[in-house]
Amino acid sequence: MKILITGVTGYIGGSVAKALLDAGHSVYGLTRNADQINELKEMGVEPVIGSLEDAQLLTEYAQRSDGVIHTADVGHRAAVETFISALRGTGKPLIHTSGSGIVGDDAKGEYESEQTFNEETLVVRDLELIRINELVRKVGVEQGVRGIVIVPSMVYGTSLGLPRESIQLPLIVKKSKEMGAGAYIGRGRNRWSNVHIQDLAQLYLLALEKTPSASYFFAENGEESFKDLARYVSETLGYEGKTVSWSLEEAVAELGLLAQYTLATNCRVRAVHARNLLGWKPEGESIQSWIANNVK
Repeated sequence: MKILITGVTGYIGGSVAKALLDAGHSVYGLTRNADQINELKEMGVEPVIGSLEDAQLLTEYAQRSDGVIHTADVGHRAAVETFISALRGTGKPLIHTSGSGIVGDDAKGEYESEQTFNEETLVVRDLELIRINELVRKVGVEQGVRGIVIVPSMVYGTSLGLPRESIQLPLIVKKSKEMGAGAYIGRGRNRWSNVHIQDLAQLYLLALEKTPSASYFFAENGEESFKDLARYVSETLGYEGKTVSWSLEEAVAELGLLAQYTLATNCRVRAVHARNLLGWKPEGESIQSWIANNVK
């Protein structure tokens, strides 16, 4: 198949592109940066220069393709609507990337939530990201597009595509180096599920090839508290497991609300559908092992 991927120069999009290419598929890769054309071509990606604002371009390449995987700016509703319109009535797949932060709380690092979510857990929240997810799932019934939503948890691991980093773990590492100890917010009791980038990329491949319309998948293979993550980082950086609390106020002053809602929340999910419906078997290195072998 020939697949259009948005965000192809990013961490998730580039890794998914590499997995598809390795499986024998062809990839159109949307990028805003003409300077990255040669890097994409070396990967085997056919670059498409443009942005999510270019509705005519998105329509053209979506219709040329056998499906679309959207990993760039997942809150960009207009782009999703453009893809739906372009693919209407074709039965082609539209795989939309969300994020498990949609089920996060506001723990401020102070407590471990007892609640875990799977794909059947009802989530009633007034969030645009949730509305976009619902839109993608409904189009299979209403508009003849094979709409699929993938919801990654904390992603870690070395990029399979262009050299890129994830978000949460690199922030922890950076702050730990500044503080000379493994850093966490508040009491560090909050927990996030996590998934290796290689396993996540394989889930996209399975979803593309096997999944019926209106499917919804969490992606995870374990979970950790942020205090434990800080300890793993500390041990690897030579701080002998020493950890230190970073106040929420200081974290937000430095990073904005990104700190509060990606480093201080609970986000515990279970990938029940991916395992049971697709036979997804994550085999990537654990986050503790990956930190020990890769963080410098």
